[in-house]
Amino acid sequence: MGVLVGLLAGSGLFCIWWSFWVPARGNGSGRSGPALRARELLVQADLPSVSPQVLALTGLGFGVTVFLAMFALSAVTAIAACFGLMAAWLPISLVLARARRRRERWRELWPEVVDNLGSGVRAGLSLPEALGQIGQRGPEPLRASFTAFARDYRLTGNFGDALDALKERLADPVADRLCEALRVTREVGGSDLGRLLRGLSAFLREDARTRSELEARQSWTVYAARLAVAAPWLVLALLASRPESVAAYNRPAGTVVLTIGAVVSVVAYRLMVMIGRLPEEQRVLR
Repeated sequence: MGVLVGLLAGSGLFCIWWSFWVPARGNGSGRSGPALRARELLVQADLPSVSPQVLALTGLGFGVTVFLAMFALSAVTAIAACFGLMAAWLPISLVLARARRRRERWRELWPEVVDNLGSGVRAGLSLPEALGQIGQRGPEPLRASFTAFARDYRLTGNFGDALDALKERLADPVADRLCEALRVTREVGGSDLGRLLRGLSAFLREDARTRSELEARQSWTVYAARLAVAAPWLVLALLASRPESVAAYNRPAGTVVLTIGAVVSVVAYRLMVMIGRLPEEQRVLR
């Protein structure tokens, strides 16, 4: 009975996790929404060589290892299942945190990229040349992507395909907007590119400054949510070292209590994070 309830609880938590993945639409690559989102997440976390399958297998390996360790320590299947699920989610949470830090760091760099692009255009460079020179004069973390763009354009001579490859490497909403604006400018022409780039640079600086102030004020809510969720499970982990203290959880009633506690922890944490963290900008111009 304990194993069955643990499996049902794990299935429920998996369904909750699955519901947060937005399926991709209008995508002709043939990949499913979760797979595409996982691939973009790994690129945003600066882990392009890691596949979603490797990430899933890593989480599964962590989960199984922690499950066996906790079962050997406490001899309670429900407790071992709870900690195994937490460990299975750990690699994904680390990738999410890494991607979030990268977006925050790049948010400060995009105005400089736009300024360099505007300087190149005013100096008489073509759009491909102005984008390519960012690989030499732009911010250090972004140089490799723009250097690869210049290489792609030299090899193919196709500005649109090189832009698509650049968007895929950067996987950033600001990069999507910038690339699409440059695509439209090259295809239909116009003399307002310099003004557009100056306006975009000013907007990005103002947005970065505003978000930094709000995040500094609201970060305590996120830390409080993590502490509030982690505290009871840390206590349970300490109690698990004494089998007589957790013997009650080896019965169906104890399993139900753990299941309810896990569901409440997940829901409460998600709500507190949604309240305390600013919404992330979505990629709508893939």
